[in-house]
Amino acid sequence: MSKLKIAVQKSGRLHDDSMKILKDVGISIDNGKDQLKASAKNFPLEAFYLRNGDIPQYLKDGVVDAAIIGENVLIEKGNGITIMEKLGFSSCKVSVAVPKSVHYNSIQDLEGKRIATSYPNTVNQFLEKHKVNANLHIINGSVEIAPNIGLADAIVDIVSSGSTLFKNGLKEAEVLLKSQAVLAVSPLISEENQLILNKLQFRLQSVLKGRRNKYVLLNAPNDKLDAIINILPGMNSPTILPLAKEGWSSLHSVINKNEFWDIIDELKLNGAEGILVCPIENMVV
Repeated sequence: MSKLKIAVQKSGRLHDDSMKILKDVGISIDNGKDQLKASAKNFPLEAFYLRNGDIPQYLKDGVVDAAIIGENVLIEKGNGITIMEKLGFSSCKVSVAVPKSVHYNSIQDLEGKRIATSYPNTVNQFLEKHKVNANLHIINGSVEIAPNIGLADAIVDIVSSGSTLFKNGLKEAEVLLKSQAVLAVSPLISEENQLILNKLQFRLQSVLKGRRNKYVLLNAPNDKLDAIINILPGMNSPTILPLAKEGWSSLHSVINKNEFWDIIDELKLNGAEGILVCPIENMVV
């Protein structure tokens, strides 16, 4: 039986988040210490643990069928590779950073400056778009040190919390792009493995929808139901069940987590009581 070959970053936050979502979609992978390849026990899938920067070439060559990879790496190295699904975790930015002492107004301030980066393609495209000429120093590794040793006037690198910039006396000056983990597919994937990948994508979508929403149960007097229903839409409409207490009902619905607290406040103002909120593991619609 054919197996879907999927690449995952070998270590780090993206690796941990990738393995968690695979576990959440019901795929059990027993990867022993330092293994570079492991098979799932209950799904036709093999995981390959690779350096993030090497994954785009493996996709292009068809060595792996798919990958969970940072969107920023695909933008830099993955020309021609299709993104099937944005996964909503391992978010970061690719940003320009300059020494804290430098007064930065706009991207035009980089004219004629030296920029250290491990993202030359991304930086060149950005500079060309803004008609700025600068000299790039390509560095693989600790880019943040470049201004401190006189190698560059600015850097372009990944920024997550900003703590690394702060420790190196730098400040974020410009955001080139925002990135998150994505599910990417090889242009050489077979039809058989594409069907397996489609099944994996369906599971991922169900988990992601669950993560974006919360299940809400509440009690309300019947004379307040219309007002509460207008506040609390579900996938189609809330479920309403009569309570043993005369004149009261229980409402069940789904709320987007980004709107959660505003909606809860409004529900309370309109007579809702006993509000119970539950996480959703999977949401199939």
